[in-house]
Amino acid sequence: MNLRPQLQEDSSFGSDLRKGLNGAMPAAMSGEYHALKETLHNQLLGRIDLEVMGAMKPERLRKELGQLVERLLQENGTALNAMERRHIVQDIQDEVMGLGPLEALLADPTVSDILVNGPTQVYVERYGKLEKTSITFSDDEHLMKIIDKIVSRVGRRVDESSPMVDARLPDGSRVNAIIAPLALDGPLLSIRRFAVVPLKMDDLIAKRSLTPALAKLLSAMVRAKVNVLISGGTGTGKTTLLNVLSSSIPPDERIVTIEDAAELQLQQPHVVRLETRPPNIEDKGEVSQRALMRNSLRMRPDRIILGEVRGAEVLDMLQAMNTGHEGSMATVHANSPRDALTRLENMAGYGGAVIPQEAMRQQVSSAIDAVIQIARLNDGSRKLISLQEITGMEGDIITMQEIYHFKQTGIDADGTVKGHFRALGVRPKFMDRLKAYGLSVADDTFDPSLIYE
Repeated sequence: MNLRPQLQEDSSFGSDLRKGLNGAMPAAMSGEYHALKETLHNQLLGRIDLEVMGAMKPERLRKELGQLVERLLQENGTALNAMERRHIVQDIQDEVMGLGPLEALLADPTVSDILVNGPTQVYVERYGKLEKTSITFSDDEHLMKIIDKIVSRVGRRVDESSPMVDARLPDGSRVNAIIAPLALDGPLLSIRRFAVVPLKMDDLIAKRSLTPALAKLLSAMVRAKVNVLISGGTGTGKTTLLNVLSSSIPPDERIVTIEDAAELQLQQPHVVRLETRPPNIEDKGEVSQRALMRNSLRMRPDRIILGEVRGAEVLDMLQAMNTGHEGSMATVHANSPRDALTRLENMAGYGGAVIPQEAMRQQVSSAIDAVIQIARLNDGSRKLISLQEITGMEGDIITMQEIYHFKQTGIDADGTVKGHFRALGVRPKFMDRLKAYGLSVADDTFDPSLIYE
């Protein structure tokens, strides 16, 4: 089945032509190049049957599109060198089948964040560091088409009446877009990439994000149904760590996940995924995390995993942890374990509930057993910098004790952060719980004389 009758095959252009993420691009990558690409794209859309295109397999469609672009170049008598011809064929294939200029970045496994600051300024994060790329869009309209393509796939919209939107890509990557009138210099697009193959605990050990002893302790805590709160700033890897910890949940448990935009990649066989819904154009139909949290309690979950605590759902989360849903986990934006608990208290008031401070703190202290603090350091590395246990209340203050921490001692000449992990010599109270579940942790895990650099 052809997009255009009597197309001749041309197999001289392979799939290894994607270039220019940060390196040299052809000289024609300019206004003239974009104008030519737009002209060819419009001519292409005038010649293809969209219904036929939708029924084709991706490999066949990519090949047919490449052949048709070659034919259009010949018909137009366009003078391009070999590199420019390969680029324009590749770009138009990406435009029709994918997300245009972003496809090159999405195909690069070293890119963890894509930040589009208008049509002419695209940054990426690699290994924790930001760098500018030579990728550009034709204009604001071109970038808007790509944004619309992303958000429409998940049933969301972005326009003047709703100029901010959260969405996700098919691979689970998180997307945020904001447009005029809120964005003054053109549409803004931020994509937080997620690995096609989720990271495992061994990967975090290899990256020196934590120690082998600490990894065994965290895994045992999850299996023993210790309620865990993961705290950290933006881009520190909270969701990644939540994914890694969730891999220790036994496969015979029913897990319900609740997220604003579905990002978690749990590998267990019995996972139920819930996602919030924004209001429609009439400002109706919104389904919040709190509503999903309440509904999840009627779904017979063994564990509830809340992607991120943002507001009034904190009350329902704490009640669930206190009433039989042990082993539940959540993340929160905060700079320290103590700040994380304070944020939970503050968010409890978002739903309009009037709860005395002491009663709220009592709920927090009885629901959450441990807080894991993670951070992104100056060299871009992510590390678990503190593991603290909540031990109860003294008066109206929640008491905590630190089990493990990372101490930064300096920076190498190449900018690498130097430091070490060590235990604080405190044996946590939840060790009795681990023992009750038949789980053992080596005694030297808590030996303060052992330093792991």
